[in-house]
Amino acid sequence: MNGFSGSDFRPRGVNALAALLAVIVFALAALSIAKGATDDNYTFIVVGGLLVLVGVLIPASLKMANQWERAIVLRLGKLHKIAGPGLFVIVPIIDSVQSWLDQRIQTTEFNAEQALSKDTVPVDVDAVIFWQIHDPERAALEITDYRSAISRVAQTSLREMVGSSLLSTLLSDRQKGDEVLKDHIGRKTAEWGVTAHSVEIRDISVPAALQDAMSREAQAQREAAARIHLGQAEQEVAIKFVEAADIYARSPAALQLRAMNIIYETTKERGATILMPTAMVDAMNPGGLLGLVQATQAGGPQTTPPPAPTPEAPPTPRRRRRRSNDG
Repeated sequence: MNGFSGSDFRPRGVNALAALLAVIVFALAALSIAKGATDDNYTFIVVGGLLVLVGVLIPASLKMANQWERAIVLRLGKLHKIAGPGLFVIVPIIDSVQSWLDQRIQTTEFNAEQALSKDTVPVDVDAVIFWQIHDPERAALEITDYRSAISRVAQTSLREMVGSSLLSTLLSDRQKGDEVLKDHIGRKTAEWGVTAHSVEIRDISVPAALQDAMSREAQAQREAAARIHLGQAEQEVAIKFVEAADIYARSPAALQLRAMNIIYETTKERGATILMPTAMVDAMNPGGLLGLVQATQAGGPQTTPPPAPTPEAPPTPRRRRRRSNDG
C-alpha cells in the first residue's frame, strides 16, 4: 500500500542548478539550429532538436532535497529509493517523487475536552507532543496520513491517562503524566517510523464550582496548619516559662535583676513616665543588689541580699479607764 500524506506531497519548482543547466542546453540548441539553417546542414538541426529535448528533461530529472528532507521515489508504482539530501537524478516518466518527508522535530497540539478523571471529575486538558520521523520508508508505506494518526493516537492516549488518574494526581504530578503519555504514544508511533521525543501537558482546566470548593478546602487546610503551629509555639513558650520560673525560684537575685531590666527596657523611650508603688521598689532591694554586684566584680563570696525590712505596724493606743466619782 502506498501511503502518502496530502500535506507532504507538494510539487516542487525547478531548482536553480537544473534551471541553469536547462538554459545552457537551450542556448546550445538554438546555436546548433541556427548553424544548421545557415549552412543547410540537417545534422546541426537534429542535434539542436535533441538538445531542446534534453533541456526539457533536465528540470524533470534533476532534483534536490534539503538537508532535513527525504524524497520518496517510486518507479512504476513501486518504491525505488529514499533520495536525499542533496542532488539526485530520476528517470522522467518512469520515476516520480511522490512525497517529501521532513525529518526535523515537529510539534502537534492535542486536547481532551470534558474527559472524566478516575474520581469522575470533568476536566479539559491541553497538551503538545514533539515527534520526529526516524524511518522515512515506514512513514511513507505503513500509514496513509501519519500526521493525522499521531494527533488521533495522542488524543486517545490523553483521554485514557485522564480516566485512570485522580484529579489531585493530575494537578500535582504533571511530569509523571508526561512520561506516561510519551511511553504510550511512542509504542504506537514506533511502528510507523515516528519517534515521540516528549509530551508536555500545558493546561488542566476544572469546572468553576470545583475550583471554588478546592479553594475553600485549601484555605481550611492552611488554617488548620496555622492553628497547629500556634499551639506548638504556645507549648514551647510555656515550657520556657516553666524553666525560667524554676531558675527564678532558686535565685531571688535573678528575679530582682530581671525586674530591674524590665523597668530599664520600659524607660528607654524618651518622655515615658512610669509610676511604681513604693512597696515594689523596696522589694527589689536596690542597695542589696548593688552590693551583690560589687562583691561579684571584686571576686568575693557571693551572698544573697537580705530581704527587705517589713514595715512595723503602729502601736495600738490604750484606752484609759475613767474613774468613777464614787472612788
